[in-house]
Amino acid sequence: MKKILLIEDDTVLRENTAELLELYTYEVITAPNGIAGVNMAKSNLPDVIVCDIMMPKLDGYGVLQELSKNEDTKHIPFIFLSAKTERKDVRKGMNLGADDYITKPFNEDELVSAIESRLAKAALIKDDLTKTKQSKPLPNDTLHTLNDLKNFFDDVGETFLFSKGDVIYRESENSNYIYLIREGVVKNYKIDEDGKELITALYKEDDLFGYTSFTHNLPYQESATAMEDTELVGISKHELKDILDNNHRLALELIELLTDNLSSIKSQLLQMAYSSVNKKTAATILRFAEKINNKPEDPIKISRNDLASVAGVAPETFIRTLSKFKKEGLIDVQGRNIVVLNINKLQHIL
Repeated sequence: MKKILLIEDDTVLRENTAELLELYTYEVITAPNGIAGVNMAKSNLPDVIVCDIMMPKLDGYGVLQELSKNEDTKHIPFIFLSAKTERKDVRKGMNLGADDYITKPFNEDELVSAIESRLAKAALIKDDLTKTKQSKPLPNDTLHTLNDLKNFFDDVGETFLFSKGDVIYRESENSNYIYLIREGVVKNYKIDEDGKELITALYKEDDLFGYTSFTHNLPYQESATAMEDTELVGISKHELKDILDNNHRLALELIELLTDNLSSIKSQLLQMAYSSVNKKTAATILRFAEKINNKPEDPIKISRNDLASVAGVAPETFIRTLSKFKKEGLIDVQGRNIVVLNINKLQHIL
């Protein structure tokens, strides 16, 4: 008999839902708040957890984060149950690692279907892992280069789809995944104390991003947003750590990648500090063009706000420089976007 932990602060809803699930021959244990739910999950190790979001003492997001830190509970299928239906709340729950999200009011078929689906998926994953261990070496043992690692992402990673402007994760959220970009462009950024967005990195197709620490459970240090429709594939930080523990050559290649990224950031900071306004502006446009130019012959549209956030130039000066570039035929301005017309001439400015 499969065991379900139901964490819900509404007494009537908790009792009615537990009674409903028991009719489907599940063993149901319940908790009236998040703290009690975390303790019961660790002591009972249920097969599925169904958890409300808005609760006193510890909300559902906090429950999931606490259980994600525990080796025994981090893989238990987790279903959020809430009256909150806004997309940002769904996105936050899924970014934290939830498996599903059911909104109140719900019918019994919807709830039972979600539970059975998660139980079936967990069983399939367990069977696949058992077969893999019996029939062939773990994939970790065959990954030697970054290309091998990226192929591994493609083969076994979880796919995520984001529309232009969607937030992939926010600074301070739990860093569950490392991502590979299959298609699209992603920007990393921080928000300063004045609310200004400062872009710290740009990533394009075949780039890895989202890594903070591979040994500690640190939150994301930056936010990430899709700059165009984007498809990502991700694996958990814990899985990547296991891979690196078993393959030192791959770990060295990843260290080299991180070193290259740091060198690029250092060059960017030096340019912002010492280059002329024309060079700063041209270099910033070219950085964006490199990331988002799928077809060299096509015009490249770039948001002026995005450009200004990395150029390190006062807004008034930046606007004057763009006007100068427009008069020289290097760019055109279309609403809030600029269109790059002559990359070669921009490169000569550097």
